[in-house]
Amino acid sequence: MAFDGITTAGIVRELSDTITGGGISRVIQSERDELLIVIKNSRKQHYLLMSANASLPLIYLSDSKKEAPLTAPGFCMLLRKHIQGGQILSVTQPSLERVVVLTILHRDELGDIKEKKLIIELMGKHSNIIFTDEEDTIIDSIKRVPSSVSSVREVLPGRKWFIPGTDEKTDPLTAGPETFDRVMGASSKDVVHALYNSFTGISPAAAEEFAYRAGIDPRCGYPGLPAEDKRRLADAFLLCMDDVRRGSFFPNIVLENGVPAEFGCHPFRMYSHGSFEVRTCGSVSEMIREYYGTKERVTRMRQKSSDLRHLAQTALDRTNKKFLLQEKQLKSTEKRDTSRIYGEMLNTYGYSIEAGADRFTCENYYTGEEITIPLDPTMTASENAQRYFARYNKLKRTAEALLPMLEETRSDREQLEAVLTAIDLAESEADLADIRRELQDFGFAQKKSAVKKGAKREEKSKPYSYTSSDGFLMYVGRNNYQNEEVTFRIAGNNDWWFHAKGVTGSHVIVRTEGRELPDRTFEEAGALAAYYSSARKAPKVEVDYTRRKELRKTNGGKPGFVIYHTNYSLMAVPDISKLRRNS
Repeated sequence: MAFDGITTAGIVRELSDTITGGGISRVIQSERDELLIVIKNSRKQHYLLMSANASLPLIYLSDSKKEAPLTAPGFCMLLRKHIQGGQILSVTQPSLERVVVLTILHRDELGDIKEKKLIIELMGKHSNIIFTDEEDTIIDSIKRVPSSVSSVREVLPGRKWFIPGTDEKTDPLTAGPETFDRVMGASSKDVVHALYNSFTGISPAAAEEFAYRAGIDPRCGYPGLPAEDKRRLADAFLLCMDDVRRGSFFPNIVLENGVPAEFGCHPFRMYSHGSFEVRTCGSVSEMIREYYGTKERVTRMRQKSSDLRHLAQTALDRTNKKFLLQEKQLKSTEKRDTSRIYGEMLNTYGYSIEAGADRFTCENYYTGEEITIPLDPTMTASENAQRYFARYNKLKRTAEALLPMLEETRSDREQLEAVLTAIDLAESEADLADIRRELQDFGFAQKKSAVKKGAKREEKSKPYSYTSSDGFLMYVGRNNYQNEEVTFRIAGNNDWWFHAKGVTGSHVIVRTEGRELPDRTFEEAGALAAYYSSARKAPKVEVDYTRRKELRKTNGGKPGFVIYHTNYSLMAVPDISKLRRNS
């Protein structure tokens, strides 16, 4: 979601409490449409980041400083001339608009005290950072907007700054029950559209929340609502506006299946169920940093995992085609014994074959059945026999060569299927780096050039660790290298090993430390093995378990692949919601 007026009010309140009275020590324009202002206040240094990016407009207190470019853009130089060394008098928000106004006191070239305004407009594709004098005359902006681009408002030096479209909407902070009813009643749209189209700074998400709190259908029209529903909707709306006026904000992030889906400065009760999780934050800036930081990480993870999945899937498709071709070739060698028998029969009965015959019928002395042998009429019986023996030897050599090749291809296929499951289970870039390394090590992906001296090496991921309800340590490998580690390095001979039966997935090890495992620990370890497998969406999963000492690796076996002949089985539900991972 983009910044709405309520979130803007929350960040304005935070900035007003934090940087008002502070001095501007540095102005940095690190990107074409982004500014970082370094402010010193109360012996602390704050980094105020503001962006007019059309797809990601925002303003918040950053926790790190950005590097300045070697050559500062013109707008940055202008701000350094006028406000660097100045003092922030106030941070305000006109009405509930998505606009933040920094009023800055500074001395001009003659030493006279002057006021300037730095205005941050968080309006999607119309976002801008505008620098004006105290009379709201534009000095310059990070984006200049001539009349050829916008017929509503020019943003050029010398023009007057104003907020466009302010007459079309009602200020929600000054609206009472009567005003609310009148404005909403004049709209022919549904409740949600009427709310965010009629009042300043209300986002669709906030409008949905007000409807949810009122317990009404958000898609119905306001005029047709019963009086009681109208009253509840007005109460939900006006109570939120009371919180904004008092500066009472509740910064929180809504996650859906661990992925940031929404953020805001009021509680989202409509996300209090299902696959949603609401995470509270200590400040509005922390909320914005975490939301966009997590969003960026998730997006980056999705992109990298998508690229890796495409690489692994392409290799698997190629391997499957290779496997089918080898199977077909091996099947064609199944009749090699027929060629051998034909040769032997011709050597035995060939003396009775007439010259120029194209077939010969005789008794197969192995089975007692009559067989007909095709002949080349241009060859003698002995030559036909040698031809069949040559074909037999060729097919025999082909079969002997194909069997290990087929086994290797089958192993490659199983490994790539396990890799695809590992990509599904990956939760960090380090996990993906491990998977990419495996693909490179086994020739499924091209290796990178040698790491340059001094370059940062990729971090290796580690197996997950859980503690069972009865205090036993449980380790989970989430890719082939981690499976190898937990099974053959972490586990002892008498520890228990778990794996989902017949599917790709994680090795789970339970360290016994010489103790007997209670049934509950078996169930929890089985749940881990089921959850961290390709069958995790099934209602129940069969899980094999055995002592670690029963496992064996084949000669030249791939990492994470084992064989065993003694095991037990249990049915597990792939639900680990009650288990907590160790840090």
